[in-house]
Amino acid sequence: MRALEIERAGTPVLPNVRFTRDRAEPTPAAGEALVRTEASALNHLDLWVGRGLPGVKTSWPFVSGSDGAGIVAAVGAGVDPSWVGRRVLLNAAVQRRHDERPDSIAAGEQIEMIGEHRPGTLAELFTAPVSNLLDIGDLDPVEAAAFGLTHLTAWRMLITRGNAKPGEFVLIPGIGGGVALAAHGIAKWLGCVTIVSSRSAGKLARAKELGADHAILDTGTDWSKEVRSLTNRRGVELCIDSVGAAIHPQCLRCLCRGGRFVTCGATSGGDAVTDLTRVFWNQLSILGSTMGSMSEFRAVVALLRAGAVRPVIDQVSPAERGATAFGRLERGDHFGKVVVDWRASGRRG
Repeated sequence: MRALEIERAGTPVLPNVRFTRDRAEPTPAAGEALVRTEASALNHLDLWVGRGLPGVKTSWPFVSGSDGAGIVAAVGAGVDPSWVGRRVLLNAAVQRRHDERPDSIAAGEQIEMIGEHRPGTLAELFTAPVSNLLDIGDLDPVEAAAFGLTHLTAWRMLITRGNAKPGEFVLIPGIGGGVALAAHGIAKWLGCVTIVSSRSAGKLARAKELGADHAILDTGTDWSKEVRSLTNRRGVELCIDSVGAAIHPQCLRCLCRGGRFVTCGATSGGDAVTDLTRVFWNQLSILGSTMGSMSEFRAVVALLRAGAVRPVIDQVSPAERGATAFGRLERGDHFGKVVVDWRASGRRG
C-alpha cells in the first residue's frame, strides 16, 4: 500500500520522510476495523515522533499520523460487520484501563496514541479499535481529518479542564497552530472574548479575519502589560497554551485573580520557569490537559456536524507529495492544518 514512512529518527525530520507504494497492509485484530484512508492531517506530534520521542520504542521505518478519516474496509473478530462501508473519523487516543496495584481497587487511565505508540494514519490503510471510531456520514473527510485531534484537545482544555464561560477573556498564544486555532473557534462559539498572540503579523491579521477580538504581536519582550490593558488591568480568566517555556512567565502575568492556565504541550520546551508567589497570592490554577475521551469527541464533532465550528485548513497535498506537509509544519509556515489527501482524485494544495 501507499504510505509516508519516517525512515529513522533525526532532526530535521523532513529528510527522513519518504513516500512508498510497497508498505505491507495492516490486518485488523479482534475489536478493530481496517480503514481505507481518505484524508489524514499532521500534528506537531508527528515531528516529535520523527525526532525520536524519549521513552517511545519505535520500529523504523514508521508511519505516524494521529488524524484520519476514511471508509471502513474490513473488521476484525467480534466487530459488527455493519461497520463496513461507513465513513469514520478517528480519535487516536486509545484509553487503556490499568490497575495501579493488582490488589487495589484504585485505577487510572493510560493513553496509547495511534501514530505514536503504533502505526498511524499517514498511509492508504490504518487499523484502530472500533470503539475509537465515530461514524461521520457524509461529512467532508478532508475537513473531518483536519478537525479531529486538535479540536478534541482544545475542547478538553476549554470546557472540561478550563471551565470556560461565555463573556470570559481567553488568551490563546501562538495563533496559527492547530490547537490554538481550534481553541479560538470553540471559544468564539462559546461567546468568549479572545486575545491571540503570534510572532507573525501576517498570522495575527488572519486571526482577526477569523474573529479574534484582540491581537498582540510577540516581539520577544514581555507583552503581559498589553494584555492587562485590554482587560482594564484586570487580566484574563483563562489562558490556553501549547507553546511552553518561551512564554510561560508572560502567560502567568496575564491571569486575573483566580485565573486558570491550561497547558496541553510545550513546543518551545517544557522547562518553564514559574512564579510560585504569583500562583499562591493570586490563587491561580495550573492545569494539564491531554487528548480527550470518546464522549468529549462526540460533543466536539457535533459542532462540526452543525457547522458551528470548522477547521482552518492551511494546505491539502496529494499523498505522493505528502512529504512537503512535514516540511511546511517543521518550518512553522502553516496557518491551520496541513492535510494529506489519499484519494485517487486528491486535491492539490
